[in-house]
Order: sequence, then C-alpha cells, then structure tokens
Amino acid sequence: MSAIKETHFNLPGQSKFYKGKVRDVYTIEDKFLVMVVTDRISAFDVVLPEPIPFKGQVLNQIAAKFLTATQDIVPNWVLDVPDPNVTIGKICDPFKVEMVIRGYLAGHAWREYQSGKRSVCGVSLPEGLKENDKLPAPIITPTTKASVGHDEDISREEILSRNIVSEEDYIQLEKYTRALFQRGTEMASDQGLILVDTKYEFGKSGGKIHLIDEIHTPDSSRYFYREGYEERQKNNEQQKQLSKEFVRKWLIDNGFQGKEDQLIPKMTPEFVKSISDRYIELYEQITGDKFIKHDHSNALKRVENNIIEAIKRLS
Repeated sequence: MSAIKETHFNLPGQSKFYKGKVRDVYTIEDKFLVMVVTDRISAFDVVLPEPIPFKGQVLNQIAAKFLTATQDIVPNWVLDVPDPNVTIGKICDPFKVEMVIRGYLAGHAWREYQSGKRSVCGVSLPEGLKENDKLPAPIITPTTKASVGHDEDISREEILSRNIVSEEDYIQLEKYTRALFQRGTEMASDQGLILVDTKYEFGKSGGKIHLIDEIHTPDSSRYFYREGYEERQKNNEQQKQLSKEFVRKWLIDNGFQGKEDQLIPKMTPEFVKSISDRYIELYEQITGDKFIKHDHSNALKRVENNIIEAIKRLS
C-alpha cells in the first residue's frame, strides 16, 4: 500500500511552508492556510519512520465532520475541505497552550498517577483510582505547545502568572473546552463509544477566538468501547480502545519512549497495515459512515490539483 509521506508543492501565491509532525502547512498570500494531512505518524513527539496508508484521510475527514458539528459552540478556522487529505482555512494567531480535557484516568495522566503524583497540571486527584477509571468530573490539564521537542504540562495558575494567555481569554477557552468535550461525548455515545480524553487548540482571528487544527480524531483523542466498559474495569482488564495508545504501548514494549539514545523499533509491513486498519475502524465507528479509500496511486497530483482549484475559488 502506498502512502502520502510528504509534499513539496509550489502553490500559486505561496508565501510560507511549515512541516509539522503530521501536517504540511502552506501559507497563501498571508490570507489562507492550506493544511495537508499526510500519512506520517508520531508518538512521544517523534515522527516514526513508516507512514500509515489512509491515516491522513481518516484524520482530515473526522476533523471536518466534528468541526462542522461544533460550529454552533465556537467558530472555527475552516473555509474549504477540497480533498480527502486537505483543509484550507483562515490564518489565526494560535494560543501557546493546548487545552487537554480528561474524563477518565488514562494515558499520560494515569502514568503520572501511577508514579505517585496526585496532582496533574495543578488539578488534585483522589486516592484509590485505577487505570481507566471515570473521574468524578472532567478535568482540564493544559500543555504548552513546544515548537521543538516535548509539550509540557502546565497549570492554569502558571498560564495566567506567566501571561501566556490573558485571564479573560483563558476563562473563555475553558468554557469552550468543556462545551466541546460535552458535544464530543454525546456524539461518541451515539456510536457506542466513550470519549476518554482529547485536546483542543485555539487561535484568534479578527480579535475573535476560533477553534483550529483537528478535533476528536484518534491522534488528538482516546476512545473506549462503551459496551463492556464497567465489566472490564471491575475485572481489572484492559479497556478495548480506539486511539493511538496501542502504538505507544507497542513502542514502550519494544524499548522506545522518545528518550535520548533510544532506537525506534522496526515497523513491519504487517504492523503498518494493522495501524491503518485500526484508524479505518475508528473512522467508521466514530462517524457511523463507511470509509471510502481514495486512490493513492497518483495522490500527490490529485492533492495539488484540488488545492489549486480551491485557492482560485477562495481568492
């Protein structure tokens, strides 16, 4: 299976290019952002060597669905989705924090709790919790946005004391985060899933806060299957989940957590296909739609042509 690993377009009006961990981002005449969601995959803030076929399409199409479904809560950056792997939107000045919200004790928060910490990002957690337990109420655990290296946990108090975000804006970000998580939880429940935790990124355009980037995708969120959740918790069994956590677990089991001098284990074609299948499974489960694989044989040309046509429409 072929995959879109990277792009090198020279688009009309292109003024900047930025290569993120997963996205290639083109700025057009300082008016639009063209975000190409590639099939690259990252874990522990490291891009893994093998791309995952159809992963970019899955992420882009899930994000498009949820951004449309939440635009009554908060305006978002999207202007057009001209291709399965592409979103074009307005340029926003991003806040330098990511708003992480957790309804359950899983992933990074569980690893912190397991190590003995009873406070994450300044939020206190009760004693006696097990991995994947539902929290008494959803908690917001922000992280700083690192341009290089690892994002870091930060508390609400630190964000305000260091003037990273104004108090007025931060209060609004918290309100939006809770409302979006509630909507995402309801939509997941409709499909037999539990939205465990997720992150939102926000920016400002014209003095107004906008939701930016992707939302409720397997890269930015963790989902459990609702059926059997209680029973699995009672029996101390691992939850059946749809997220990138299984990739992280595989890396940990093979001696890699993104630390210095650690080598990324070899990703076999079988393992790569299994990741692709899991992403497609999540797409179908979360959206309730059948996933249609777009032909990758001449994908780069298709993507480029669709972007150029969209820029003409928007200009």
